[in-house]
Amino acid sequence: MKLTTEQGLIPTQMQRFLRRTQSILFITGILLLGYVGFTLLDARLYQASAKTYFENQIQLRKELHEIHPNPAIKPGDVLGRLEIPRLGLSVAVLQGTSSRILRLGTGHIEGTPLPGEAGNSGIAGHRDTFFRELKDIRENDEVQFQTAIGLSRYAVDWVKVVTPDDLSVLAPSTESALTLVTCYPFYFVGPAPRRFVVRARKR
Repeated sequence: MKLTTEQGLIPTQMQRFLRRTQSILFITGILLLGYVGFTLLDARLYQASAKTYFENQIQLRKELHEIHPNPAIKPGDVLGRLEIPRLGLSVAVLQGTSSRILRLGTGHIEGTPLPGEAGNSGIAGHRDTFFRELKDIRENDEVQFQTAIGLSRYAVDWVKVVTPDDLSVLAPSTESALTLVTCYPFYFVGPAPRRFVVRARKR
């Protein structure tokens, strides 16, 4: 009789353990989905806010009779708006490439010229959010960069895949260019082993 009780104890304990594990996994899944949802919503709201702020800046500059000098740029400041019409891509470009900045938009790579200026300007973005559409980029596609001062137009010159330590794509240039950088492959799970790079020259 004792043996039967002991034999019946193991399945009961196992069932309790499995039920507890299922509950933990379910709650964890709900929390993760909630976090992802919050992150995406936060980014969407920020993009809408940045667009409104940017449009107000353009309108204000049009109304001013004097052109005031731009204040010093700080990390997180909105520099402008990057658009690739054929892909339907439109995203605010912020100063810096911290994890928070790249969660809210795309980021200007420090140490490279500001977009619209002479030289090779680097812009980074996540492959699973704002730069996902770059997978369909083509040579000669138009890339636009709008600032409060005006609109700069670029044409895609080339696309290549490089290793993360290949910084030659951000080398200084005598011409005005944009270099867009994101992780690659686009659907890779975990930290991506390579970088997808798009170079566009100013028209």
